[in-house]
Amino acid sequence: MTHVYRTTAASAALLAAVFGVAGCGDSDAGSMPGMSHGSPSTPASAAAAVNDADVAFATQMIPHHQQAVTMADLALRKATTAEVKTLATAIKAAQAPEIEQLSGWLTGWGKPVPTPNEHSGHTMTGMMSPQEMDDLNRATGSMFDRMWVEMMIKHHQGAVAMAKTEQTAGKDAASIALAKKIQTAQTTEIATMQRLLGRLPTA
Repeated sequence: MTHVYRTTAASAALLAAVFGVAGCGDSDAGSMPGMSHGSPSTPASAAAAVNDADVAFATQMIPHHQQAVTMADLALRKATTAEVKTLATAIKAAQAPEIEQLSGWLTGWGKPVPTPNEHSGHTMTGMMSPQEMDDLNRATGSMFDRMWVEMMIKHHQGAVAMAKTEQTAGKDAASIALAKKIQTAQTTEIATMQRLLGRLPTA
């Protein structure tokens, strides 16, 4: 678990240098808010201590995070704004380890782990549809940067809604703790992206 925090902290420091935003919530001092949603140190509880909401949270958050990582990779190749590339780097560094953690929980609970693209389209809140992903792939220049930020804001809002549901309906303590971190982190990321959106050209 130490490796996850070290990776996330490194991406947080990178963003802090670009956006100059102070740390908040349960992040360590000097870390970038929204980039610190690493895994809780406590392992997921045994299967007997989880309920359907916990399983749904892990099962849905995996493809949700996978799409965010795909979008981040796309931004690293196509974005023309340094801030967008930095944000994409940090999002990938934070969410990729969480995919592994959530997958490990499902395996430990004896539940199937969703495969990439298993939840295509916009079957979950905040997910981009195939058409939206195609549009993003075709966009170039400043139009790509703006489209990516707008879509990632929507994507994060979906993750926050899912995290709130887990906190109210879930039973597994580690899953609830991760949901709280995701809510705090991505809410702050949304604010960061909204500020960035105001600085991006409209055409």
